[in-house]
Amino acid sequence: MSGLVRLVDEKGASLNFSKSTATEVLSEITAGRLAPSELMEATLAQIEALNGDINAIVSLRDGEDLIAEASAADNAKGGPLHGLPIAIKDLAMTKGLRSTMGSPLFADQVPAADELMVARIRAAGAIIIGKTNTPEFGLGSHTFNPVHGATRNPFDLTKSAGGSSGGAAAALAARMLLLADGSDMMGSLRNPAGWNNVYGFRPSWGRVPKDAVGELFLQQLSTEGPMARCPQDLALLLDVIAGSNPLVPHGMHHDPMHGKVTPETKQLRLGWLADWGGAYPMELGILDISETALSAFEALGHGVDPLNPPFSAEAIWDSWITLRSWAVAGGMAPLYADKEKRQQLKPAAIWEIERGNAMSAMEVNRAGGLRSEWFIKAAQLFETYDVLVLPSAQVWPFDIDLVSPDRINGKEMDTYHRWMETVVPAGLIGLPVLNVPIGFSDSGLPAGLQLIGRKGADLDLLKLGEAWHQATDWPNKAPPPCVK
Repeated sequence: MSGLVRLVDEKGASLNFSKSTATEVLSEITAGRLAPSELMEATLAQIEALNGDINAIVSLRDGEDLIAEASAADNAKGGPLHGLPIAIKDLAMTKGLRSTMGSPLFADQVPAADELMVARIRAAGAIIIGKTNTPEFGLGSHTFNPVHGATRNPFDLTKSAGGSSGGAAAALAARMLLLADGSDMMGSLRNPAGWNNVYGFRPSWGRVPKDAVGELFLQQLSTEGPMARCPQDLALLLDVIAGSNPLVPHGMHHDPMHGKVTPETKQLRLGWLADWGGAYPMELGILDISETALSAFEALGHGVDPLNPPFSAEAIWDSWITLRSWAVAGGMAPLYADKEKRQQLKPAAIWEIERGNAMSAMEVNRAGGLRSEWFIKAAQLFETYDVLVLPSAQVWPFDIDLVSPDRINGKEMDTYHRWMETVVPAGLIGLPVLNVPIGFSDSGLPAGLQLIGRKGADLDLLKLGEAWHQATDWPNKAPPPCVK
């Protein structure tokens, strides 16, 4: 993408496109110094050069059609994403574009309409070029499926890119996209962001509304959110996809944040939860690199206090797997009921559905009670601390051919997702979480840190992330080897 010669700053000096932000590029389009067709040509060239090895973008549209659509935008004006190429996570329904969810059951599905998030992105002027790869039905934090295959980590093609937003994170890291959407039930905006040296933001639950489909009152685990190479760009996409949906019962008001993400300057108190008192096994080096990052936060003027476990990790997990299986079973039970379709479901999906189908109402009620107790305790913690901190992953990116880690430091994992437990405390109770990149292992594999805020404190987290970004700039300081 270095051939994009018309991308210039206010002084007329050329900007390195590989280091440019979506905010900068869109400003150039608005000012008439960059044409959407030029941006599209550069984007497609980068995808052609790198996607064959990484496999982050799938169901890519015809190049000539994309150039024609971008050319039509050259002399037009549009919304905040006008002319920006974007690929949508393959769990989201996109009108007229293959949407497989990574499942052979939907390998040829072409929706007749966009879901709400996609419609908002399209209305903002973005050009949807294809999809980003995801695990089958988004289950498991490793992006592989029988339809599109596996997404490889741009920093080491023998390793996983994480998931379920693994395709989005890898495409951002490899400069195939400037912005990406993701979704997060169990760390899917955080784990892959950490493993690809980019930012992923899980908003407060309800800030990005659900579609008016299925059960709308009780399920409050999964949310959609933005991914980018800087916090300013997170706010740019968040402003597009956030805001209430009058057709659903839950939600929250959203004031625009883009332009307000200035570096946090006041001193904050950070509570470091580490491995939750030993409850979360960590591969060697994870806690070390996290604590090195916390020292850097202290150098920025913030206080960091180690915390004892504030709540039972096992109680949080018990609540989580009950509510998760109940949610998965509720959405996928019709597929399981059809014996022929059931045979095409991955083992993780069958395990979740069968657990959910076997639950009593009182088991779900008990899980909700535990979640409520943990929310109250967390709210009390935020009376003292501005931010709680946990590693974004318990392991380094693992071998691409491994389904999931079966043990960490000798401790056996009793489910396909127990190795991701560190993302559960925040996700269970709908708190906003920002993954910030924090550096690399001795072998060059990226890591991330979860910055967790009180419900509704999304802008505060983005401001802290912006201060971190300006001090470290990991995405530009250490791009993947494939980025020139």
